[in-house]
Formats: sequence, structure tokens, C-alpha cells
Amino acid sequence: MSRNAQLEFVLRLLHRVAGRFALAVLLWLGQVCRADQHTQTNAPKVRVIVVEDAAAVHLFEPRAEVVAAMVAKAITNLTGQPTPQAAWRSIVSSNDVVGIKVYTAPGAVCGTRVAVTAAVIEGLLAAGLGPTNIVVWDKRIADLQAAGFVALANRYGIRVKGALESGYDETVFYENQVLGTLVWGDLEFGRRGEVLGRNSYVSRLLSQQLTKIIIVSPLLNNNLTGVTGHLYSLALGSVDNSARFELSADRLATALPEIFALPALSDRVVLCITDALICQYEGGQRCLLHYSSVLNQLWFAHDPVALDVLAVHEIERQRQRASAPVRKLDLTVYQNAALLELGASDTNRIEIVHLR
Repeated sequence: MSRNAQLEFVLRLLHRVAGRFALAVLLWLGQVCRADQHTQTNAPKVRVIVVEDAAAVHLFEPRAEVVAAMVAKAITNLTGQPTPQAAWRSIVSSNDVVGIKVYTAPGAVCGTRVAVTAAVIEGLLAAGLGPTNIVVWDKRIADLQAAGFVALANRYGIRVKGALESGYDETVFYENQVLGTLVWGDLEFGRRGEVLGRNSYVSRLLSQQLTKIIIVSPLLNNNLTGVTGHLYSLALGSVDNSARFELSADRLATALPEIFALPALSDRVVLCITDALICQYEGGQRCLLHYSSVLNQLWFAHDPVALDVLAVHEIERQRQRASAPVRKLDLTVYQNAALLELGASDTNRIEIVHLR
């Protein structure tokens, strides 16, 4: 066994035995492994399907029929199935309760777009999934309503839920020594006489109801993580007491991969879609269309890390094209996620299939 292969074995062993508590050691060993990365010629490639149609967006408004065709083309190419119905059946069954995780804080135009989610819902319905087995969700129901997803749910007879309003599961949580300031809605808010604020509890929506998760995240910048992508959206949208991690890039670089790696989250993720119809390269959770570029693209993959890494690079390209201030590219959060075997952070391992 080569030196690099031995180190990779140790990485996997530490992950199985020590879980998130081994992350510091994993990082150190990962740096050694990356030094020998050029010798890893047999690492499998991650396929990312990019579908582009110049007619997808008009005046920042998605065209539903064009988006639906793009979704059908992407899912068949990703799964290798002959029809969209067969493609959706290859990742979900009629018995599943499928949660479509959207990101709605920036609103209808700059968050996850209703047209993309509607196309996913239509695909699942056509594949035989019952309407009540489909749940569109985000952290707060108020954001979902403001972004148009309650009206969407009513149109198709599906369910819409907020992770916060669903309550949190006291038996499923992420522990971190960074103490949080508890607020209304957090499970431990108002309690006394014990050490509080170290746990972030998983919503009962995930721990008790959903069996599969499809993440649809907008191509939206984040000053701390590069992109408000799949790791950020699912991890912070699924737990309480999460504001404590958003105070620094270092905290997020540790917490996001570790929360995402919880079995209640990562074991249920079957598909990730980057809504790249519009790329906002400045502004974060604020919708700022003057800092946006229309790309007319949708990205599909099973790997959330690969999509987020590609998103960070695309956002930087758009920033350069707009002569925005230069920022240092920091991929630590995604390198940490790769060490926890959540996906590929090395662009050399990502194969992009571009369909026009």
C-alpha cells in the first residue's frame, strides 16, 4: 500500500470511529494527502449536468415551460434513464416522503425560483409520487409564503412546511462548544439550571417525516462561504441555535460539514440542483439584481460539495467580469466536507457535461 493510500485509509477510519470530533486531525492528514494528490489517477469523477437555454429567463422572470424542459433533460442525462418518469423513479419511490429544500430568505427573484421547484414537483407527480408525499420546505414558513411557495403548494395539492414551525427533536442534535444565544423557537429557549446553547437540534420534519431530500439552491454569493449553496442551505436550515456559527468563516467551515454529515440530513439527500438561472455575485441574502448576471442554466448532481465548489468559482468569474473588488478564494468549508466524505472539492475530480 502506497503512503498516500495508507493516509486515505486512516482518514476513512477516523471518520467512522470518531465522527466530527476527529475533524481537526482529518484536516492535518488531509493536507498531507493533498500534497500527493497528483498520484491519485484512479479517483472516480463526479458528473455534473449543466443545462443551458438562452430563452429560460426574460427580464429576470423564468419561463416555466422552458425551465420544465431543462429539468427533464437534466434528470434523464444525470440518471441515464430514457424518460423523465423513469429518471425520477430511479431516485425516489412512491412510498417516499420527499422534501424539496428551497432557500427563500432573499425572496422570489433571488432565492430558489418557483418555476424550478414547480418543474421538480411535476416530475415527481408524473413518476407516481402522491401530492401529500411531496413537501416543499425551508427554515421559516414566513419566508416560504413571501417567496410564493405556499401558493405553489396550493396549486399542486402538496405540503409546505417550515423546519422551525415543525419543532425540534431532542434526541437528534449537533454538539459544538461554541455557545449560542438562544432565541424564541430554539428548543432550549427559556430553560434554566443546565448547560445550554451547545446543541443544535434537528427539526422533527427531517428526523421523523422525510425519507428523501432534494436540495434546490440559488447561485447566490455568501461573504463567508463563497456561496449560499447546498451545504449552507441544508445544514443551517435544518437545525436550531445556528446563528452562533455565522459570526466567522472558521466557525462555518467546521459546523456546516459536520451538521450536513448528520445521518438525518446527509443519508436522505438524493439530488442537488443549483438554480443558476441568475447568478448574484454580491449581496448575500439581500436581492440586488444590479449585482447579478443571467446565466440561463440549471446544474444537476448527486454531489452537493462539487456543485458548491463550482458555484464559488462561477461567482468569482462573474465578479471579475463586473470588475467587483477582488476577494481571496477560500474553499476550506468544502475541503472539510470532502474529508468527511460528503463529496468532491477538487475540481479535477468533477466532470461537467454541458447541454445546450
